[in-house]
Amino acid sequence: MNAELHQLAKTADLDSEARRLLRLRFGFACVQRVRHLLESPEALEGLDTLGAFLEGKINSAALALAEQRMAVVAGSHPGSRSIDGTAHAAVSATYAVFQAVAGRALQAAEYAAYATVYAYGAYAITDPEAFAEEFAWQVSAFEALLREEHPLPARAG
Repeated sequence: MNAELHQLAKTADLDSEARRLLRLRFGFACVQRVRHLLESPEALEGLDTLGAFLEGKINSAALALAEQRMAVVAGSHPGSRSIDGTAHAAVSATYAVFQAVAGRALQAAEYAAYATVYAYGAYAITDPEAFAEEFAWQVSAFEALLREEHPLPARAG
């Protein structure tokens, strides 16, 4: 678990209804980083649907349908029969899409981090240091999204 991210999210009241758009934006950003690990065309479509929603191209009803579909897609991923963990990365990335579309940003971030580490190899999953780079990026990205929501006022010169 990314403790620093969870603390920032708590401070920002990320779970509140007022932060729904922030949750969707952050989840989308995290999953975009593992897009290349997605194997299912339906998972890619789910991620693209979230992107279209964030761009104002589709409505909440379409996003809700995508959430329902992604629950099925994530739950039916065939998993991995390989020893190297590569397919585990695809499973985690697919779950990350589902969580992002559902507006569960922290869960999307966790699955995306697992996908990233599984892509190195299954052996890395037990090494906390393997997550450090992704966790740092997540904190930085979340802070940037918070700044976009509430930019600092320009200083008088």
